[in-house]
Amino acid sequence: MSDQPSKTVVISGGTAGMGRAVALERLARGDRVTVIGSNEARGRALLDQASDPNLRFLRADLSSITEVERVVADISERHRTIDALALFANRINSKYTETPEGLESTFALYYLSRYLLGHRLRPLLDAAPNPVIINVAGVGNTAGEIFWDDPQLTRRYGQVRAQLQAGRANDLLGVAFADRAESKARYVLYHPGFTRSGADAHPNPLIRNSIKLLAKFFARPVAEGVSLPAWK
Repeated sequence: MSDQPSKTVVISGGTAGMGRAVALERLARGDRVTVIGSNEARGRALLDQASDPNLRFLRADLSSITEVERVVADISERHRTIDALALFANRINSKYTETPEGLESTFALYYLSRYLLGHRLRPLLDAAPNPVIINVAGVGNTAGEIFWDDPQLTRRYGQVRAQLQAGRANDLLGVAFADRAESKARYVLYHPGFTRSGADAHPNPLIRNSIKLLAKFFARPVAEGVSLPAWK
């Protein structure tokens, strides 16, 4: 356990992959960790594995704006400060899917939930001595674009197109947040590269198995991918 003071950490998409690895690593340091995830079974499995009173699982589907607001209210009731907010939540949708609010699901989860969590939790972040937001996405990727005339991709949906668009939107989100002097939180856009995480997420079994095979030989270990010096 680290001899540094314990921190309060909130992780979206923290029940699997890199988010899960970060949660366990922060617990090992003695931090108080809230993990947000939509999969109840994965959340319970994480709680059982960690067996740590400093870990809390909050089940929510962050593609829903209503659910994001519920999460923000819950966290705000329980904490006066947040030292770190780590944003991992993402999901691949092979077909066009709408949220309860009528938004395209990839846009809502991969981009909008990160925007809302960062801004809604800003008062708690600003109350911490050295707060940081870490947005884990495909930062700096030159592929893809934002379809300003159809950001919900109602006319031309494709799972790769949706992922790339949300990734570019996150680039803009990080830059815009950092430019605002009202918040003292550092905003870190982090691209972990090709890691052995999320290989089981693709709905197409052929593509999923291909990704897993490539990951076996070429991907970075998850532990290496989540070495985030910004908050150590």
